[in-house]
Amino acid sequence: MKIRTVSWLMACAALLTGCATEGYVNEQIASLNKRVDDQAASRHQALENRINSQQAMLDGASRTAQEALARADAAGKLAAGKFLYEVTLTSQVARFEFDDSTLSPDMKAALDAFATQLKTDNRNVYIEIQGHTDSIGSDAVNLALGLARAEAVRRYLAMQGGIALHRMSVISYGESAPVASNMNRAGRAENRRVTLVVMK
Repeated sequence: MKIRTVSWLMACAALLTGCATEGYVNEQIASLNKRVDDQAASRHQALENRINSQQAMLDGASRTAQEALARADAAGKLAAGKFLYEVTLTSQVARFEFDDSTLSPDMKAALDAFATQLKTDNRNVYIEIQGHTDSIGSDAVNLALGLARAEAVRRYLAMQGGIALHRMSVISYGESAPVASNMNRAGRAENRRVTLVVMK
């Protein structure tokens, strides 16, 4: 009789121990699930913040800068597909003359400063160089002139600025993306420009 009672007590103890172990395991699994859910939510929030930040930066970019990013992305030339900034070479000092793609000394100085800044930043960047014209002349002439201006800038940045050619591309918008009115001389001068879109 004593042996049966001891056996029965041992069986009950084993059963109770098993229940305690199962409860412990369930508690640990619930804790682990909560941690995994929290980490997933945190990663999701970080990704959403990064996307919103990128969108805010793109919203501040010009239409042509956004188009440049789309082209570079489609061509697979960018690692991260991120717009950094754009620089437009147009002012009362550094601008192109009418029907000309020659770089003035002031424009060369502006390009030297741009190349120096790129080297100082030491980033792995891709640059689209966009040539623009005023509205005087035919579409075909203006497209060719815009391309000649962009090419002049790319050649200078490669030869004098030390920027690798494979990190730059050119495109001409001709007269299709004015930033000022073509109805007056000052506006036409502003439209004769080159824009450098810097992407990562």
